[in-house]
Amino acid sequence: MSDFLNTAVFGLYPYICLSVLAVGSIIRYDREPYSWRAGSSQLLRRKQLILGSVLFHLGVLVIFFGHLVGLLTPIALFDALGISHGAKQLLAIIAGGVAGVFALIGASLLLHRRLFDARIRSTTSFPDMAILLLLYAQLLLGLGTIAISMNHLDGHEMVTFMSWAQGIFTFQAGAADHIANAHWIFKMHIFLGLTIFLVFPFTRLVHMFSAPFRYVFRSGYQVVRRKPAKGESK
Repeated sequence: MSDFLNTAVFGLYPYICLSVLAVGSIIRYDREPYSWRAGSSQLLRRKQLILGSVLFHLGVLVIFFGHLVGLLTPIALFDALGISHGAKQLLAIIAGGVAGVFALIGASLLLHRRLFDARIRSTTSFPDMAILLLLYAQLLLGLGTIAISMNHLDGHEMVTFMSWAQGIFTFQAGAADHIANAHWIFKMHIFLGLTIFLVFPFTRLVHMFSAPFRYVFRSGYQVVRRKPAKGESK
């Protein structure tokens, strides 16, 4: 039974999540292009929003690309460059730990705004709150893996997860077997990460796909008009 669950969660579930991520995002962009955005609450607690958003996005971007490069770069390439598995794991712990703390502080500020400001809470949708809580839990799990990784600085554990990730992306049978004996906190971290991919197309996270183009190179600013005072002409 445990072998079946391991294969289902870490062998089949990744393909379901990635398929929904790709197909769901395309369908949403095609059918609901005006929902392809992150709702703004910038007029309320602006300073807290800016600080939280900068810390959160900076940390998450470092974590995301760190995972992408660290897990999907062929192991043979690191060996050819003379980068030992232990050195790679130590770098991942340090860089990931610092970025994770930044992201967690930012997420805490953003979550505090939405939970404790009545005006912001009243305009916050369930998907917005749910995805923020999922990301917060994922950051906590990620930081929690550091304590376990510190006990395995030889890099063997890192190679295990690289083998799993590369096995998934190259459609290798039995890829889930690589992490069958991994610590439960790593498995929870992977499962929640995959689940975030699964719900990605149905949340505000879709704006990530547009950020490098629409937000950086857009020609104008968002126009916000105040309500005219009584007796004041519009």
